Amino acid sequence: MADGLCLFFKFQDSLIMKNPKKNPLALRMVVFMFVMVCGVYICSVCLRQYSAHSSEHLLKVQVGERPCEAPNVEPSEKTYVHFPKPKTFSRSECACNPVRYFAILSTQRSGSGWFETLLNSHINISSNGEIFSVKVRRSNISTIVGTLDKIYNLDWFTSASKNECTAAIGLKWMLNQGLMQNHEEIVKYFNAKGVSAIFLFRRNLLRRMISILANSYDQNAKLLNGTHKSHVHSTHEAEILARYKPTLNTTLLIPNLRQVDDMVTKSLEYFKSTRHIFLYYEDIVKNATKLMDVQDFLKVPRRDLNSRQVKIHRGSLSSQVENWVDVEKTLKGTRYESYLHEDYKM
Repeated sequence: MADGLCLFFKFQDSLIMKNPKKNPLALRMVVFMFVMVCGVYICSVCLRQYSAHSSEHLLKVQVGERPCEAPNVEPSEKTYVHFPKPKTFSRSECACNPVRYFAILSTQRSGSGWFETLLNSHINISSNGEIFSVKVRRSNISTIVGTLDKIYNLDWFTSASKNECTAAIGLKWMLNQGLMQNHEEIVKYFNAKGVSAIFLFRRNLLRRMISILANSYDQNAKLLNGTHKSHVHSTHEAEILARYKPTLNTTLLIPNLRQVDDMVTKSLEYFKSTRHIFLYYEDIVKNATKLMDVQDFLKVPRRDLNSRQVKIHRGSLSSQVENWVDVEKTLKGTRYESYLHEDYKM
C-alpha cells in the first residue's frame, strides 16, 4: 500500500514537473516587448510635438522681443523716432516702421484747418484735429498727458486715422486750449517723448480778426441754409459767407492785435527748447515749397499735398470791412499799419 502511494505521488510530481513546458514566459516576453515598443513610440511622438511647440513658442518670443531699429538715423534724431505698440490693434508687418510725433501749435482762424487737410492728404501722415477744443480733455495736466499718450500710441481714432503704417501722428492745438497755461509741463513732455512742434500763425493779424468776427457771426446767423460752417468746400458757399462785412471796434483794435501778437511771441519763447519749425500762413499760400519743408521736417516722403477747402475771404481788406475808413485811421502810424496793405493774392 505504501509503495502504491509512493508511486502515485511520484507520478503526480512528474506531471507537475512536465507542466512547465507550457509556461507562458515567452508570451509574457512578447507582451512586454510590445508594451515597450508602444511606450517608446508614444514618448517619441510626444517629444517631437513638445519640441515643435517649444521651438515655435521660442521663435514667437524671440520675434516679439526683437527691438526695432530705424536705419540711417543720426544719434541726435533717435529721440524723435518711435515704435508705438497700440492697445487697440496690431501694427503687424509695420511694427518696426518708425513713427514721428508732432503737434500743430496755432491760433483760431490762422489757416490751421486748411493746413491740416493738406497734411492729411499725405498717405503717411495723420493729424487728428483740434482734440483739446473739448474742455474736459484739458482740465488739468494729467488729462492732457493721458490724451497725448493715447494719440501718440495710435489709439486715438478719428476720420484722419490712417493704417498701421502711419509714419507721422499728431494733432492741432490752439494756444488758448490749455497750452500756454501748462506750457512748462507740456514742454517737458514734448522733449521727453520726442514731439516736434509745427508753429503756424498768420502774419496779418487784421485778416485773422476779420475771419474771427465773420465766423462768430455765422455761428448765430447760419447763412448756409441754416447750417454753420467754419470751412467750406465750394466757391458758391464761400461767396455767401463772404458777403457779411464785420464792423471792427476801433477802440479795442490795437489792444486786441497787441494781445495776440504778445501771445504768439510768448509761445515761441516757451517752446524754443523743442524741435520745431515756424510757418506763416501767407508764406504757404504764396510758396508751395513750404509744404516740402514740412514733409522734410517730419521725415516723410515728399508728396503733392492738396485740400478740398475753399478760401472764404479773398481780395483786398477794404472790401471785407464795413468801417474800413475808421480802421485805416486807427492803424496808420502804428506798428500795425502794414496790415492795411494787401499781402497776398489767391
